[in-house]
Amino acid sequence: MTEKFTKEMSIREIIEECPDTLEVFANFGLGCIGCAMASYETVEQGAVAHGIDVNSLMKALNEKTENSTSPGDGCCCCGGL
Repeated sequence: MTEKFTKEMSIREIIEECPDTLEVFANFGLGCIGCAMASYETVEQGAVAHGIDVNSLMKALNEKTENSTSPGDGCCCCGGL
């Protein structure tokens, strides 16, 4: 599996690139869409702050991009079509 996202990326950067990842963040208990910290906090920082295993989160985020069929401009899930 090619990892599109890394733990060093900001939460907002991932969500903007692929909105379908919101579901993954929510499943892990991270309500990122309404959090001001998402703009500059990395995935790793957010995971640590919430006691979440960052490797499990990253695996789920990257799997979501491989399995998603969501259309939309700039969405990694559909090749940005």
